[in-house]
Amino acid sequence: MVQWIDLGMVLGYSLGSLLWLFLLTKFMGNRQMSQLTLFDYVIGISIGSIAAEMASHPEKDSWLGLIAMAVYALVAVGFNVLNDKSLKARRVLIGSPLVLLDHGRLYRQNLKRAKLDLNELLAECRSAGYFDLSELEMILLEVNGKLSFLPVSQNRPVTPQDLSLAPAQDRPAIAVVMDGVPFPDRLKAVGLDEAWLQKQLRIQDVDDCREVFFASVDRDNQLSVYLRETESSKDHYA
Repeated sequence: MVQWIDLGMVLGYSLGSLLWLFLLTKFMGNRQMSQLTLFDYVIGISIGSIAAEMASHPEKDSWLGLIAMAVYALVAVGFNVLNDKSLKARRVLIGSPLVLLDHGRLYRQNLKRAKLDLNELLAECRSAGYFDLSELEMILLEVNGKLSFLPVSQNRPVTPQDLSLAPAQDRPAIAVVMDGVPFPDRLKAVGLDEAWLQKQLRIQDVDDCREVFFASVDRDNQLSVYLRETESSKDHYA
């Protein structure tokens, strides 16, 4: 009986700490892992460790862990506010981009500061599509640990502006059917309706919207349809 009570306490504290973590994360603001600063990373580890400790060792004073997590969250929010208000504080607390390559000059000391050896730098360049350092004008190590590359002008892709062209502004394709369910509000947002959708489906020999796994409309109001498949795909590339 005692074991079942302990198990119930662990389950309760686990779910409670997850809910508290979710609320604190919403309070601090959502960020992708690539956008985290070192301080954000440390705060995240600390809060996660406290939550795990609460869940695995439920005691009568475990509520103190909730306060500790809230303190960490408040510090993180204050840290971000300070960064927004003060450029000097931002440079001290977060740092500034580090120049690794500029105008054909490779800065060895900056590579050491970044704890990045030459082989790692070359591997990152290749991953970004640059197999020759001479193709690059500048390489920066951003404060979030990612590398930014500026190619020399002769090697960058041609843009419509280079050719004095003025193409129409593109628009992302809009999903109008998912899992056989149409979205009338999305159709209306692009000036269409369900009658238009049914007509376009019939043109593509689709009689029932429920047969559609996914459908989207592009900038030119062209409908792309992907039907539900009843058979698993064959692996032709093994």
